Amino acid sequence: MDLHTPEDVPDTPAQRAADRRRLILALNASLAFVLLLAAAFALQQGTDFRALTVAAREPAGLLGILTAPLLHGSFEHIAANAASLLLLGTLALAVYPKATLRALPLFWLSSGLGAWLLGDPGSHHLGASGLTHGLMFLVFMLGLLRRDRPSIAAAMIAFFLYGGMLLTVLPQEPGVSWQSHLGGAIGGVLGALLFRHADPLPPRKKYSWDLEDEGAFDEHDELELPPPDDVPVLWRRPPEERGVVLPFPRRDPPPTEPRRPTDS
Repeated sequence: MDLHTPEDVPDTPAQRAADRRRLILALNASLAFVLLLAAAFALQQGTDFRALTVAAREPAGLLGILTAPLLHGSFEHIAANAASLLLLGTLALAVYPKATLRALPLFWLSSGLGAWLLGDPGSHHLGASGLTHGLMFLVFMLGLLRRDRPSIAAAMIAFFLYGGMLLTVLPQEPGVSWQSHLGGAIGGVLGALLFRHADPLPPRKKYSWDLEDEGAFDEHDELELPPPDDVPVLWRRPPEERGVVLPFPRRDPPPTEPRRPTDS
């Protein structure tokens, strides 16, 4: 198993400013998409939007694969998805900007295809919950595949906040489209497998045994073990005092009486 041990990123003002810009950009992009969902929800009021939903196993329902993630059935529905998209979208775009943008069309389409293929005949599916599952599975799988510090931290945060999505890909509540959840999760896993190298890994720490030339490493590296003679002795064991052997008087065995002959 190849475990990456990245070097610490120098905490310079320029690096802090770059990290702040990337986080703000990720937050703004996620917030813009949430505002787009809010605008679409406002346009839904008083209109018949069933033609834009995913109608399971109906040719006319294939259009909903593109439009259904923008539609929601109630204010509670859009509020729940908006919170998940804001948090998971910011996390994914901040850590994996290239992989997230490339994987987004994948789990957008897979969530709709899952609802169209696995949904009950005559059912209509809508909502962005398939996208939230795609983002969660993307971040979680990238943490398992890349195994660098930012990836592991992002995977732990995503699992801590939305680890329950591992169970919502199965049938649980009536009226909840677990089919789109499952499709989005599959798209997130595929996106992680396909685009795990899209964002560069942090620099990997090099050790002496990784280098062919023994003179190519720095003997004074903080993570390189020094020779045994150069290790300072911080504590020495005090010399043990020899104990005193106490003499014990020799005990002679008690005298034995002469054995008497027995009568036969």
